[in-house]
Amino acid sequence: MSRTTMSSREIADLVESRHDSVKRTIERLQEKGVVSFSPSVETSHEGAGARPVEVYLINKRDSFVVVAQLSPEFTAALVDRWQELEGQIAQPRELSRMDLIQIAFEAERQRLQLTIQVEAQASKIHSMENLFKEGMTHTQFCKGLNGVNVMQVGKFLEGRSWLYNESKSGLRFRVASYARDKYMTEHQTEVALHGKEPFIAFTPILLKKGAVRLYDLYLVGELPMKKNWNGLFTHDKALRGAA
Repeated sequence: MSRTTMSSREIADLVESRHDSVKRTIERLQEKGVVSFSPSVETSHEGAGARPVEVYLINKRDSFVVVAQLSPEFTAALVDRWQELEGQIAQPRELSRMDLIQIAFEAERQRLQLTIQVEAQASKIHSMENLFKEGMTHTQFCKGLNGVNVMQVGKFLEGRSWLYNESKSGLRFRVASYARDKYMTEHQTEVALHGKEPFIAFTPILLKKGAVRLYDLYLVGELPMKKNWNGLFTHDKALRGAA
């Protein structure tokens, strides 16, 4: 980070004055409410015999006020010093061998994780392509999903507002407005029974987007499952069979 303060000792060196004189000047200006400072401690010099020295830290604006009081001719030098301080950016430390090993390990871990995710997605897409066929009903599609209780899927979809039951005495599902043309559609068939008036029968049909959504629900365990399900999903089962 660039510096935001300058010490009284730095100002003393800059204007070629005694440090105690600079501190007294800062104190007088502070008493008048012209500047403010924060006391701090620095070492007198590097090496043997170094001792703590109290210094005052002041901001950029106040440093110009102090130098103007002490030696106005050093203002240009102060400007140069601030440019130098503000341009100082902490240099990153050199990475150790252990750091480099850790970085390489983390990069490899992330690569392997990404590879697993890509392979899982590819397996999912492959399973979807094998399972879904245009014109399928939700029951036909779910028969290809290992462990799903297909007898309960209709009621499950009714609970999610994909279907509604138009029969008062049994089950006669229709596609609800929420899912219509988004997840499902309907096929209409004219049914003519002997001795009765023909009528239109509606069959809910799964769209590809609906199949994808059902498959996602299947993979997170939200579809109704059989009690004796072995815990394997369809793509897991296919992969184990190919191994």
